[in-house]
Amino acid sequence: MEPVDLLHDWLATSALRPSTRAEYQREIESFLRWCTRQQPPVDALTARPKDIAAWAHDCHLAPYLDGHPFNGPDALAWLAQHHPEAARTHDRRITALTQYYEAAHTRRIITLPPNLTTLRSGVPRPAGAKNKLTRMECAVLLTAIGSWGRHHSRHWQRDQLAVYLLLEGLRPAVVIRVSRRHLYPQPDGTWEVRAPDEHENVGKKFTLNPITGAALKAYLAVRPDPAEPGEHALLLNYARRGMQSRYPNLIVGQMAATHPLLAERKPSVTADAIAHTGFWDTPEG
Repeated sequence: MEPVDLLHDWLATSALRPSTRAEYQREIESFLRWCTRQQPPVDALTARPKDIAAWAHDCHLAPYLDGHPFNGPDALAWLAQHHPEAARTHDRRITALTQYYEAAHTRRIITLPPNLTTLRSGVPRPAGAKNKLTRMECAVLLTAIGSWGRHHSRHWQRDQLAVYLLLEGLRPAVVIRVSRRHLYPQPDGTWEVRAPDEHENVGKKFTLNPITGAALKAYLAVRPDPAEPGEHALLLNYARRGMQSRYPNLIVGQMAATHPLLAERKPSVTADAIAHTGFWDTPEG
């Protein structure tokens, strides 16, 4: 199937709102045109994250970067800080492409969709935006977490655990500080965890729900050795160091992008919104 045929077939059968379908068609057609103009042309169905980053820069972000090279997380963090609306629009483009590649994977056109997590800006929600998920959105989020697997991310067990910890009520800045040295298995099968601050004050105790405890055990079984012996953060990044503060929002954005109901939510689902929603507290709606 040709890339443009996949686009039309997916949108015609999707559960997206008409306005979202029109937005996604516009953005992905822009990407497909960019691919054909390259020398040599880029195969859109096997495009790499660096190809998508180049399209985003060439067609959309260059005017906002003030001469900064679009070369990774630092540029995206700068964009989120100085041009938050442009960053949110950029993240919606990444969501559109995520849905497109999910459709290609579902139809067995590609073996693995590209992991676009690191192409997200991680911009926080707008001031005054509603901060809890509805009942339906929370149910869909749990489905998205459970469906997140190795074809989405090399570190899928870590990603699942990070979002479950948010549902426990840990704020994003606390999630990244949970320490490997402060994990306490309990006789009843639950776990207690603490997240020390920069002064090594151990902080509040959190007793994890069984579903989070199971995710913790699954991650511990595959957690790599840290790059340095003094690194005690539970959640490690690709360099085997503690996860950066903006990364929970990137994981949440990419995970939410795999389901239409969460992908087209405005404002977007954020790590902070999930932490405010929780597992068992009454969600909005």
